[in-house]
Amino acid sequence: MMIIGLTGSIGMGKTTTAGFFVAEGIPVHDSDQCVHKLYAGEAASLIAEIDHSFVENGIVKRKTLADAILRAPELLSAVENVIHPLIARERNRFLQRARSAGHALAVLDIPLLFERGLEHDVDIVLVVSAPAHVQENRVLRRPGMTREKLEMIRSRQMPSYEKMQSAHIVFDTSRGLEELRQDVRSLLRSLRS
Repeated sequence: MMIIGLTGSIGMGKTTTAGFFVAEGIPVHDSDQCVHKLYAGEAASLIAEIDHSFVENGIVKRKTLADAILRAPELLSAVENVIHPLIARERNRFLQRARSAGHALAVLDIPLLFERGLEHDVDIVLVVSAPAHVQENRVLRRPGMTREKLEMIRSRQMPSYEKMQSAHIVFDTSRGLEELRQDVRSLLRSLRS
C-alpha cells in the first residue's frame, strides 16, 4: 500500500485537501481529529496527571490547555509526550485496517510530519501551501483564534518554504477549490497508472 503524507502549516488547506481524497474513496487518517477523540477519551486521564484543571468530566478542556501553554510554553512538551505515542498507535491501527480492506493507497494528514520526523514513514510527501496573507486570513477567522495563538503555532512549525523544498508534491490551495479538487484527481490518476 502506498502512503501519502499530507502536511502543511496551519491554515494552508490540509483538511480541505484531505476531504477531496476521501471524496475519491481514499482512506484518510486525520491527526488533528485523532487528538480530539483522544482528548475526549483515554488521553484525558493522562493530561489530568499533568494538571487536573485541564480536564473536566473526563474531557480535556482544550481552550484551558491552550491558554496554559501560551502562558507556559514548557507545558507543550509534557502534553506532546502524552499524546504523540497515542496518535502513533491510532495511525498504525488505521494503516492496518486500510491494508486489510485492500486499499492500494492511504493518506496520513499529519500537520507536524517534518517536525516529528515522520516523512520517512510515508512514500510521498504532499505539502499544501498558500501565500502568508491567505493563511492569516483563514486562520484568524477561526473561533477563538488570536494573532498570539497563531504566532505560537507558527513557532512550532517548520516554515512553509522549507516544507515545500522537502516535498515530493506541492499543491497551492489559494487557487480555488475546483483547482485543488483537480490537483487531487490528477495526482490519483498518475499514481494509479
